[in-house]
Amino acid sequence: MTSQRDHLIGLLLGAEEDWPTAFESLVRRLGIIRTTDGTSHRITSERVTIEPFNLRDKARQDLCIDRLAYWYYHPREWLKKAALMDDVYLLNSPFTFQSMEKHSAYCAMLRLGLNVPNTVLVPYKNPVDNARWAYTSAKYNQSFDLDALADEMGYPLYMKPFDGGGWRGVSRVDDREGLHTSYDESGEMLMHLQESIDYDVFARALTIGPETMVMKFRPEMPMHDRYEVAHDFLSEKAGTEAITISQTVNAFFRWEFNSCEMLVKDDIVYPIDYANACPDVAVTSLHYYFPWAMKSLLKWSAFCVATDRVAKTQVDTAPWFAVADNDDLDYAAKIVAYQRLADDHFDTARYREFCDSALGHVDEFVYEYVTSPEFRSMLTSTIQQTYPTHEWERFEAHFGGLMTMWATDNAHLAS
Repeated sequence: MTSQRDHLIGLLLGAEEDWPTAFESLVRRLGIIRTTDGTSHRITSERVTIEPFNLRDKARQDLCIDRLAYWYYHPREWLKKAALMDDVYLLNSPFTFQSMEKHSAYCAMLRLGLNVPNTVLVPYKNPVDNARWAYTSAKYNQSFDLDALADEMGYPLYMKPFDGGGWRGVSRVDDREGLHTSYDESGEMLMHLQESIDYDVFARALTIGPETMVMKFRPEMPMHDRYEVAHDFLSEKAGTEAITISQTVNAFFRWEFNSCEMLVKDDIVYPIDYANACPDVAVTSLHYYFPWAMKSLLKWSAFCVATDRVAKTQVDTAPWFAVADNDDLDYAAKIVAYQRLADDHFDTARYREFCDSALGHVDEFVYEYVTSPEFRSMLTSTIQQTYPTHEWERFEAHFGGLMTMWATDNAHLAS
């Protein structure tokens, strides 16, 4: 006799409406899935509400996709409680939020030997709001020459917050005047000064569990045009390395849902930003790549709950540093070893087998949804919430054309 288990996925959301609507529609289409042991699994989803909670209250969710707790502390504490007491699987875990910033990620990836651009942390421009600052500064703050530091690194440079996200506070510095303007405007933000790379390609990789999509990114363009629909824009070597770097970052820090930015010059991959507690998955940003993101999120979530995947909430640096410190391995060999560690962490082989055996119908119903009036209604609603009225027609054509391109390219998935 086969048994059936029910699983609830919670969505902890902020202002987003587009991707949650799409994800919920796909969950409803998933139906009953069966694992190789004969067990049937029914997966549903709900949006998590915020209210007082007793620490002994049992969480009903099996997994929670968190898009809120990186800045809102009340739900963050609920997530901690749900993970520690109720074994709720979290995407992403708040236990790694302390490292969910550029600085820790830079340091870890430098230790692993990746090609992180030369980066310097500079002190606050303005005093921090603490009564002890003046005394501490007078006694312990060493004076430094910002101009000399920048001259040594070489212009142009980028100044950006050590814990930034969403391009907050990022500025390009071309000369001394720009350097001081950017530093003055940083105020109480703690800043990195980073070498610039004269890149051939800017790549942005979105990783969900063991699934990674590397996309050509144009940061100088408005958000709706930043992701260019381009295939084979990287060599096979650089493309493979970009995937490994993105998955290495996530597996190292126990992140499940993250984006990684990389510059590629002469086939050398330079990771520059890769710590994002709330990566961009808006349909008006990803457009052509949006169905892939929703499908990957659905498949990884289903795998985690149906196979009772146990979360690893704490960083274990030892196996990674063992590879990094092995002088017998060159860079290419270390990249291969890091991919192996990432695959072990995400149980990639088992995940692929699960997708083949239990989720073979997902491609078809994702195609059906994306080409349906229901999806178009969600897209129209998002356009009207995002852009002024006089631009609605323009963006209906823009995004509608991109999704038609996706449908044409993926017509083989239709029944």
